[in-house]
Amino acid sequence: MTVYAVFFYIIAALIIASAGLAITRKHMVHAVLYLVVSFIATALLFYLLGAPLVGIFQVILYAGAIMVLFLFIVMMIRMAPGPDRPFPAGHFLAAFGVCGIYVAAALLVAFSSGPETGRPMAAAAASPAAFGFYLFDRHWLAVEMISLLLLVALIGALHLGRAGRRKKSGNKEP
Repeated sequence: MTVYAVFFYIIAALIIASAGLAITRKHMVHAVLYLVVSFIATALLFYLLGAPLVGIFQVILYAGAIMVLFLFIVMMIRMAPGPDRPFPAGHFLAAFGVCGIYVAAALLVAFSSGPETGRPMAAAAASPAAFGFYLFDRHWLAVEMISLLLLVALIGALHLGRAGRRKKSGNKEP
């Protein structure tokens, strides 16, 4: 086993553990922080697999912008942690069922492949300039739609923040 394989498995275990902790926490701020750890570990995995630009996008967009937005929303709503009671057994059965389907599919793909899978894939390399040119040349509409969606989310968060402040103070702000 190579050093890269060891790092891959360590980072993959960190992603799985932090994502699991993120969905099982009752306190929302802790869940968001575990999700940030998961996103940063995913960026490390992208870097390890030879895609540093995608890793940087992962840190900037997800671990940076989206998670800051989530933290602001969680702090504005001020949700109290729920009662410390376990999830119903039906939820665990459904989760284990879905997990079993994914594991079965992964094993099926891993063991039913032909002999051509023994060869490593050819490395695909693209500079950030080439990626940017491709993205804005062929997918400019999707980029504009995503930027518009983020703008609407930001305006919605600002509106929710102002509405909560108006209710507490009692005065009418424009």
